[in-house]
Amino acid sequence: MDRRSFHRQLAGVAFAGLASMVGGSGLARAAGSPKPGPLQADPAGLLDLPQGWSYRVVSRMGDRMDDGHVVADKADGMGCIALGNGRVALIRNHELSAKDAARGAFGTRAVERAFDRWRGDGALPGGTSTVIYDLRKQAVESQFASLAGTIRNCAGGTTPWGSWLSCEEDVSLAGSNLGQDHGWVFEVPASARGLVEPVALKGLGRFNHEAATVDPATGIVYLTEDRDDSLFYRFLPARPGRLAAGGRLQALALQASGVDDTRNWNGMAFPTRQRLQANWIDLEGTDSRVDDLRKRGRAGGAAVFARGEGIHFGDGELYFTCTSGGAAKLGQVFRYIPAANEGHERAGEGSGWLENFFESTDPMAFNFGDNLTIAPNGDLIVCEDQYTDIVDNHLRGITPAGEAYAFARCRLQTEMAGACFAPDGTLFVNLYSPGMTLAITGPATAGHGWR
Repeated sequence: MDRRSFHRQLAGVAFAGLASMVGGSGLARAAGSPKPGPLQADPAGLLDLPQGWSYRVVSRMGDRMDDGHVVADKADGMGCIALGNGRVALIRNHELSAKDAARGAFGTRAVERAFDRWRGDGALPGGTSTVIYDLRKQAVESQFASLAGTIRNCAGGTTPWGSWLSCEEDVSLAGSNLGQDHGWVFEVPASARGLVEPVALKGLGRFNHEAATVDPATGIVYLTEDRDDSLFYRFLPARPGRLAAGGRLQALALQASGVDDTRNWNGMAFPTRQRLQANWIDLEGTDSRVDDLRKRGRAGGAAVFARGEGIHFGDGELYFTCTSGGAAKLGQVFRYIPAANEGHERAGEGSGWLENFFESTDPMAFNFGDNLTIAPNGDLIVCEDQYTDIVDNHLRGITPAGEAYAFARCRLQTEMAGACFAPDGTLFVNLYSPGMTLAITGPATAGHGWR
């Protein structure tokens, strides 16, 4: 066994133990496992669910939190991390800009730990809040602000070591109104019980970040970018589990196949269920003050994607959505399968495999997928985020065979976001605005629930 193989095995053993802290890891779908039944109208006019399923609102905008601040609006990406003894930490993003201060958590209250302040005064309202939830009592134990002073925290992802990576979907530069450049990823441990020290993980690049996920076997971080001409990234950490220690940022390419555009906007270059070998291109100048990282990567041979959004690691593979991808521009879901030597391939050698797993052709079946997660039965659960004047957003399930179905329907004119599973199968999801967090439970018997 060479040195690299040894360290890979060592990392795999370490991360395997830590991964048990994170809910919703994803299992293979049982053959013939039926989908939930048709949706039933919610008398409260909030969320339609299949027969036998129910929800409870566990947190909502304006609720007073334990630290004296209030729950902010625009609840977006969220992760569920197991704490033991039937408790989980829900770490929830708030996609707020400076103009949204009135909808933030702090109002005029002083905030000591803030990454940045508007005109040197109040903390920028973006960031995260954490909800400690008791699964056995089905009740909130506590909630508090956990990251402050950032802009438009859209999505992110949990880590195998028990933290949430919160991503800024904003590339504003320091100037007369701002003291810091933005466009970074921040880490929020599930063990925090208040505001964390905000440290920009600059090795993960500066761009219009959307979401992140970590391979528990290697510690490699995969990242999406919300642009019409986005790239798909991976970060090779110098020290797995210690992202602030730096590493290498790369972009995915499909050079062996000759495909450089996965969007299928100008013809079907990448059909569904086709699998292409990937390679990775090193990126330089990843702090990208002029916001040209994706353009330079593209010039170097990286493949282009249509608005990369949610991403989630399952059982040896990951899935990510591209909101406006596909010939019909209704959305795609890609699957990436890492190679056995992922992160250690030689120059010019192929790495993992990329598959166009699902591409929507019908807006009534799947329309603009955003955040996603993997259910305990192996189905994908995808949050729709439509861009029409009147929206009809659903939680869409997608089976391993690529069949889409409706699991929930939001009756409000907003999106659902941040879907994530607890170890007991509870599905948590946010309503974006007015911000709410819901806990969804249902029958646990075979053929009706997630098992």
